[in-house]
Amino acid sequence: MDIWKKKTLEQMLHSAEKSALKKNLTSKDLAALGIGAVVGTGIFVSTGVGAHLAGPAVVLSFIVAAVISALCALTYSELATMFPVAGSTYAYSYVAFGELIAWIIGWDLMLEYLVSSAAVASGWSGTFVGLLSSAGLNLPNAIIRTPSAGGIIDLPAVLITMFVTWILFIGIKESAKLNNKIVMVKVGVIILFVILGVFHINVANYKPFAPFGWSGVMAGASIIFFAYIGFDAVSTAAEETINPKRDVPRGLAICLGVVIILYVAVALVITGMVPYKEIIENNAVPGALARFGINWGAALVGTGAVIGMISTLLVMLYGQIRVFMVMSRDGLLPKVFSKVHPIHKTPTLCTIITGSIAGIMAGFLPLDEIIKLCNIGTLFAFILVSIGVIVLRKTMPNIERKFRCPWVPVLPIISALACIYLMSALPLVTWIRFIIWLLIGIVIYFVYSRHHSLLQNEK
Repeated sequence: MDIWKKKTLEQMLHSAEKSALKKNLTSKDLAALGIGAVVGTGIFVSTGVGAHLAGPAVVLSFIVAAVISALCALTYSELATMFPVAGSTYAYSYVAFGELIAWIIGWDLMLEYLVSSAAVASGWSGTFVGLLSSAGLNLPNAIIRTPSAGGIIDLPAVLITMFVTWILFIGIKESAKLNNKIVMVKVGVIILFVILGVFHINVANYKPFAPFGWSGVMAGASIIFFAYIGFDAVSTAAEETINPKRDVPRGLAICLGVVIILYVAVALVITGMVPYKEIIENNAVPGALARFGINWGAALVGTGAVIGMISTLLVMLYGQIRVFMVMSRDGLLPKVFSKVHPIHKTPTLCTIITGSIAGIMAGFLPLDEIIKLCNIGTLFAFILVSIGVIVLRKTMPNIERKFRCPWVPVLPIISALACIYLMSALPLVTWIRFIIWLLIGIVIYFVYSRHHSLLQNEK
């Protein structure tokens, strides 16, 4: 068996053609999908954490993370227009690097999507419980905290995961409609915060602007990168998009443009309103308004955050389900994962299992450790995509590219190096867990996947 055997473009497109997935998403749906994925736990939680690491210069941390994300988005756009199929980085790697690397990146994507889903559900629970508490309704610690925090189970996190899983099971168009509505609410409350907060900015709070220097800015960027995770989920929807070669790059561009403006505005306002040392890490945005007695605004923003995080969870779970489905379709995972419901046209068992695993993780694992694993898994995927653009320019130069990443190979190299730099800022224990995860994946590949691979067994 040749573990480096590559898929051809024809094989990939043929598999997609046999899929029963509906093609009904537009560039507007994709942009909302991306915004729904990105604007969530990150902006409401990471802003406070980043400010404690970088001071008011956290705005630079947001810009650095945005630039790196934008570089990665350019490489994603080229590959998504070349391969308009579900599976994102996994599918691209199968053609560029061969089966083993494709399996590794598919396994890695679980750290991005599945673990991100758990992180968002956990963040949602914390915000929801805080909102109830401010209204005088205090739930027992046993059902709102993980075992490591002195509880038994984070029940709200489990329940919201189950609800979103049900929405995804019903169908992608229904999911997109719900997501589009939630995105409008989410963007609305962020704009409301900026409008209310700008009148309470004290310029003195910006001094010193960078108390921890450039190292503080980069430390902030390595954490804040979590706030941008999810835009790549747009590419996983290519197979369900009406015109993927046009709409995927357009959707990515709109998504990142909107997100960068919102994030920088929030960072500038919040560090101007509150001295960076006094920003509440787990309740930064509503807490800033409450500090000035704008309790109705704090309650409204908090409610918007609770609603908004639902769309983030929806998109993260969606991305994981589609990667699972494509890996199953290739024989690397059991075939049952790729079976599509006859009525809803969604992968049935895959959706149920993904939602169940994410719910268990959210119910029992601590949020801070989950976020670190999200970041390292995502950055690794971005490195592979950046290198993939360079490789495919050499190996498949004649394939139509509706969108071409500019300045190849310079821009993809810069993108890959930037991701490596951010990975290096993560703790050693995160690296160890990441390596263990990959080793488990490699064992599964050699024990099961390579023996059932359709590519390996084709006549």
